[in-house]
Amino acid sequence: MSTSQPSPASASVPRPAVELVAIGASAGGVEALSTLLGALPADFPAALAIVLHIPADRDSLLETLFTPRCALPVREVEDKAPIEPGTVYFAAPDYHMLVEPDRSFALSQDDAVNFSRPSIDLLFESAAIAYRERLLAIVLTGGSADGADGLQTVRRMGGRAWVQDPASADAPAMPSFAIERAGADLVAGPAALARSLAALAHTHTMLHESGDR
Repeated sequence: MSTSQPSPASASVPRPAVELVAIGASAGGVEALSTLLGALPADFPAALAIVLHIPADRDSLLETLFTPRCALPVREVEDKAPIEPGTVYFAAPDYHMLVEPDRSFALSQDDAVNFSRPSIDLLFESAAIAYRERLLAIVLTGGSADGADGLQTVRRMGGRAWVQDPASADAPAMPSFAIERAGADLVAGPAALARSLAALAHTHTMLHESGDR
């Protein structure tokens, strides 16, 4: 699996601190997210906004499920809520979760994108406009192409893109589409992604992103 790496010139320039981590997951996502969120220390500095595809007619139990697995506060997102550092936000069922330019959330019931509402693409695209180079977007396991176009926008706006290694995914289609369309700064299994993500708590810049699994 090839990864897109920083050029020698860009690798020597400190990158801005990540202020928002946007994550998209679908089939198999609960296990992958448990690995990522479980690795985060209580002083993790960035906010996290997560779209996990679940049936629209089913109550979301994600806040209840992940609160005991995560040292950070976990919330289901509310419309117009300001984005607070060190907080995990999950999209509500059947609502798109968008990031506004003033760094608050907006909920929408516009048409599904890639057959999904909430849409990973819409989260990534709106977050990229608001956070630009201070955004990290992560595509995890899933069975659709949702997230691939949004990841392109993230990279175009200067943000970082990490993707789960398709070989480690329960459903490899979503990470495979993301790599094919957008490339990635890091492609790795969940454990390696978790270690790299947790490291953000202890550094304000990331000069290198390695692809070790």
